[in-house]
Amino acid sequence: MDSSGGAGVVTPVGGTVRGLLRLPVGGPVDLAAVEPRSTPGLPGPEVTGVDAKAWARDQVRLVGAGLARQQEMLFASARAGGSDRRVLLVLQAMDCGGKDGTIKRVAGAMNPLGLHIRSFGPPTAEEARQHFLWRIRRELPQPGHVGIFNRSHYEDVLVPRVESLVPEEVWRARYAEIGDFERELTDDGVTLVKVFLHISYGEQAERLLERLTDPGKHWKYDPSDVDARARWADYQAAYAEALGRCGTDEAPWFVVPADRKWYRDWAVAHLLRETFDALDLGYPPAGFDVRRERERLLGTEERSR
Repeated sequence: MDSSGGAGVVTPVGGTVRGLLRLPVGGPVDLAAVEPRSTPGLPGPEVTGVDAKAWARDQVRLVGAGLARQQEMLFASARAGGSDRRVLLVLQAMDCGGKDGTIKRVAGAMNPLGLHIRSFGPPTAEEARQHFLWRIRRELPQPGHVGIFNRSHYEDVLVPRVESLVPEEVWRARYAEIGDFERELTDDGVTLVKVFLHISYGEQAERLLERLTDPGKHWKYDPSDVDARARWADYQAAYAEALGRCGTDEAPWFVVPADRKWYRDWAVAHLLRETFDALDLGYPPAGFDVRRERERLLGTEERSR
């Protein structure tokens, strides 16, 4: 890609989005220090104009075209038998954090044939009888694919902890298991992009009220969301520890301020763009003599006239 990140794409200011939103590895995490309405990396009004929201949405569409091309190269390399690489976007958030919207707007430009999107809710009876990573392993993307997890294996160090579903020694042991699992994935050609969509307590209330006000959104409302909201501080503490304990150089965590939906989409789109750029993808060379095949094709056309 060119220095602008692609035709019409304006790169972030102050560094890459990966650099601006990446959590330090090995230290404690203070989510309260991240302002959910902030917009790190977003250019100022001299670039965006007076309507930053509309500008960001246009940029997401432009970035999406580049993502589609990169996804195609990833898929083509695997189909040609020369690559085991795949990308897995892991999205975690409090209820109403915007996981569905992020998937719709950022992944919407990609080819569905090369996408594997999976949501993880409460485990089924069958899943609950297995190791907590069992259902995750079954849904990993195949080589050449882009996987997106709407919630993930991290649910098993969040909900069981806050709701006291298992003893503390059980959920605490899972941090190390997650670390081993993600190390296994990266060794096997998986590029992990782990994103926490960070919304505020007040923004969550507005989004829940919107779901109750609009009959077209009643299906998205779950009464249990209010119960979880009452444990907001406990969930924030659980997230902070999970993000701090399970970030590595190979699989870091990124915290995306998500009160502004348009910024959230812009930031995640650039996270994926920068991730793909680092893979240095290209189309695989032809496994045949291109010139000879062209001559054969043209010769066939001549004979058919």
